[in-house]
Amino acid sequence: MKLFRKLAIDLGTANSIVWEVGEGIVLNEPTVVAVGLEDRKVLAVGNEAKKMLGKTPEYIEVIRPMEDGVIADYEVTEAMLRFFLKEVMGAAWFFRPEVMLCVPAGVTQVEQRAVLDAALSAGAKKAYLIDKPLAAAIGAKIPVSEAAGNMIFDIGGGAAEAAVIALGGVVTHKSIRVGGNRLDKVIAAYVRKKHNLVIGEQTAEAVKIGLGSAIKLKRPETMEISGRDSVFGLPKNMTIDSDEVYEAIKPVLDQIVSVVKDTLEITPPELVADIIDRGMVLSGGGSQLRNFNVLVTREIGVSAHVAIEPQYCVIKGTGIALENLEVYRRAIR
Repeated sequence: MKLFRKLAIDLGTANSIVWEVGEGIVLNEPTVVAVGLEDRKVLAVGNEAKKMLGKTPEYIEVIRPMEDGVIADYEVTEAMLRFFLKEVMGAAWFFRPEVMLCVPAGVTQVEQRAVLDAALSAGAKKAYLIDKPLAAAIGAKIPVSEAAGNMIFDIGGGAAEAAVIALGGVVTHKSIRVGGNRLDKVIAAYVRKKHNLVIGEQTAEAVKIGLGSAIKLKRPETMEISGRDSVFGLPKNMTIDSDEVYEAIKPVLDQIVSVVKDTLEITPPELVADIIDRGMVLSGGGSQLRNFNVLVTREIGVSAHVAIEPQYCVIKGTGIALENLEVYRRAIR
């Protein structure tokens, strides 16, 4: 049994992942918590809580404690972190772990403090922070320590962040608090407005995964969905096609891609030249949307490719940084 353990944590808006140094990923759960409305007692966390979404009685509330990449509900986040640490460490742990968490590059000092305090209150001995785009770049095996500029574009559940990395740090960055979860919401809103069908969050996500594409498909695909008729209040089935999904998500995708343009506008010319030569890397779960790299390449004029296992780039990079604290000391807070 290890006495001193080091854990990297990616508290994502959609999913939370824990990486243990020497072990790899040891926990991967949805960032969802079910609490009792009267006593605010935590009833379920992660997968068990996600199963309750849209199905709870009036005395239970299902909460997503992270919004747009930052803590929205401090108490619930702390309880969730304590649950994750207990799951990984075991019920009886005497030596508290060192923890590193990743945060968006643009977070305020107050938001940084909230993350550190939540980790320490949940049972961590020491807590460090690293910028999420830098962690993503390390996890995507980009040579971050070089003088040449490299661009990473991370699209998570609650935020999209583009950053230019050079000499082991973030040179320029821009973010927008719009991500994969917003795509789910606009799909649900579109279906309700056009077809008078109310669908749940999980159905909207299934539609995004099954039919979503960043560019219009040559051959439309279809999918059958179920929900409640908003006019009559009765159960209803219907078929939706990929063209409709594209129409729904296109405005949000345009918003997300605009972050790259905004980042390049404030990037030194020498680094822009490097990015033109090297292209950019896409990471995060949102980058897995079909043809998203094609859309970015078309809009920006710079080749974009999706990293290997993009949804794990951030947690891998955070784990590598925690394992090599001295190497990345200047970039860690």
